[in-house]
Amino acid sequence: MQRQRKRRHPLRNLILVLILALLIGGGAYGMHKYQSLQKSVEKSFKASGVTKLRNVDKQLSQKKPISILLMGTDTGALGRTFQGRTDSMMVVTINPSTNKTTITSIPRDTAVNIPGYESQSPAKINAAYAWGQSKTAITTVQKMLNVPIDFYAIINMGGMEKIIDEVGGVTLKPTLSFSYGGYTFKKGVTTHMNGKKALAYSRMRDDDPKGDYGRQTRQRKVIMALLNQSSSVSTLLNEDFISSLSKQTQTDLTFNDLSALAQSYRSATKHIKTTHLQGTSEMLDGQSMEVASKTELQRVTNFIRKGLGLTHASTGKIALMTDSSTGTTTTTQDDTGTTAGGNGGGY
Repeated sequence: MQRQRKRRHPLRNLILVLILALLIGGGAYGMHKYQSLQKSVEKSFKASGVTKLRNVDKQLSQKKPISILLMGTDTGALGRTFQGRTDSMMVVTINPSTNKTTITSIPRDTAVNIPGYESQSPAKINAAYAWGQSKTAITTVQKMLNVPIDFYAIINMGGMEKIIDEVGGVTLKPTLSFSYGGYTFKKGVTTHMNGKKALAYSRMRDDDPKGDYGRQTRQRKVIMALLNQSSSVSTLLNEDFISSLSKQTQTDLTFNDLSALAQSYRSATKHIKTTHLQGTSEMLDGQSMEVASKTELQRVTNFIRKGLGLTHASTGKIALMTDSSTGTTTTTQDDTGTTAGGNGGGY
């Protein structure tokens, strides 16, 4: 079977920038300023339809750690269609007790049995949203890693160039040399990039020795560089800009939720740790998918749960995984209707 042509897309995680911009700018900007942004923010609201595993209002009111599933779609770039497969997927935890934030990338080609679509599985995890929207995407991540997802946010392509230019560009030190999109990047040479150049830096995939994993790393680096412009990020907090951004985003974070984050979670964004789920390529049903070992899935589960201050629990049961002792690919179906591992994880 002919392999699908690889598509290239720019950075999709503008909602993370929006959320963390609100957090970083909260103290100096003043909460009363946010009131003028309320209508614009609320245009992005859409409930996921998932029964949440935890009382998220209580989590926020008691200043306990929360998680957000960030996604980017690969279609509908110019309007709020929010269709198609997710090109990016990250789990973010924000812990005000430890003053730490974590970002975990999940490769779009990760092999998984998607809840409710077992007859079409195994499939790439980026199909979860295409088949069942945010509800299925959230459920899949929860069951795959045995972690609670408190909120979600999804964004279509577009806008990152404007954000980067708005704050005066970003400065990065490339970890490899390559040319892409009319720009040349040299390894180890500190480079100031405008929006177009930063997007080119984050988009290249085929010439990276690490493939999509390398691209994910560069995407996170661009986000981190943008957030380091903390003195400039507050310039994004204006009604016109967020109104424009709201046309490209969809989330179940309300304005009040964002206000609570800005008030109590801001300091946690100063210490950010990142990781990703690492798999190996295997041909399954004529498609190249990424299959992680059980050990790797457990490592990522531990990383996210630690970020949320949760006790240890076994990883989920719906991802295809390799057995390190035999090298075979296995999976365990979990159709209980709850997150794999149940509530024994101490949600």
